[in-house]
Amino acid sequence: MSTEILAGCGSSLGAAPSVREPLHAPVAHLVRGGVIEGIHYGSVVVLAADGSVDLQIGDIEAAFYPRSALKPVQAVAMVRAGLPLDGELLSLTAASHSGEERHLAGTRRILELAGLTEDDLRNVPDLPFDPVVREDWIRAGRLPSRLAQNCSGKHAAMLYTARLNGWSLDDYLDPAHPLQQAIEEIVEDLTGQSVAQVTVDGCGAPLFAVSLHGLARAAARITTAPPGTPEARVADAMREHAEMASGSGRDVAALMRAVPGLLTKDGFEGVQVAALPDGRAVAVKIADGADRARVPVTAAALARAGVDPAALTEFAGAPLLGGGAVVGHIRPTRTLDPLTEPPPTPLSGRPA
Repeated sequence: MSTEILAGCGSSLGAAPSVREPLHAPVAHLVRGGVIEGIHYGSVVVLAADGSVDLQIGDIEAAFYPRSALKPVQAVAMVRAGLPLDGELLSLTAASHSGEERHLAGTRRILELAGLTEDDLRNVPDLPFDPVVREDWIRAGRLPSRLAQNCSGKHAAMLYTARLNGWSLDDYLDPAHPLQQAIEEIVEDLTGQSVAQVTVDGCGAPLFAVSLHGLARAAARITTAPPGTPEARVADAMREHAEMASGSGRDVAALMRAVPGLLTKDGFEGVQVAALPDGRAVAVKIADGADRARVPVTAAALARAGVDPAALTEFAGAPLLGGGAVVGHIRPTRTLDPLTEPPPTPLSGRPA
């Protein structure tokens, strides 16, 4: 590892989180007609500006895979390794994009800067992530492609970083490759803990197991970094070009627009991380991977972190319909949101 890549890294790391069955707790109720129809379990951590744990629910120290919520950290690692991107293209580097034309054009541009083409990508071919874009893609008779896959921006940036450093290209996804070793170093630096395990993400890139606590700590370190640092460059790019980091109509972009200074990133299997410029941060993992619980739980966690609840109203979760009418909703548990109404008490003489 070069001294440039390691500049600013911490000199000591905490132990790797334990690989165990997470002790998740209820974080959201599915309420239909006044009855709790379903319960989403998960874990939530809220960090204060000084880095202390302000709230924890479930198991915030067990090893887990952050999935795409780790992309801002991967982007920081690439900038540390010499990636010269900023603005829209750096936001795309940290994106799980929707496959809109702007995302495809941005990925092509990164590849052009590297002197490469779509054929050099090693991510898994896929259809666009956004349902409307996907339908148009299929209607036009287009097949799955590496460019349309939601991680193509990250992969193009990985190739560009490897080329700039004189590293081999064909095997850039090998965990032993210098690029992935550099990324793992920065994952450990920003989370403050050793990686517990390495596997392969859905796109084919290495994926590092950390704790939910560590993920929140990494997000806080990115948003509190001094101007001009790799961390600040990534945060600025994602906040200023939120649609490049996700897509039109995506909740991630809407949340960054609604809360000034907020950096947030989602990940498959019900993961979300968010941090404010003063270091307040939250991280969420929904145990069953349900996306419908991810957003309202994240919004409730941000409210617990001090974000004005009025700015979070639209993220309270989609209503539940019955016969076309609203008959219920998803609501955070009282442990997360003390203002949540308690479960209804059974009527006298009725079985519980």
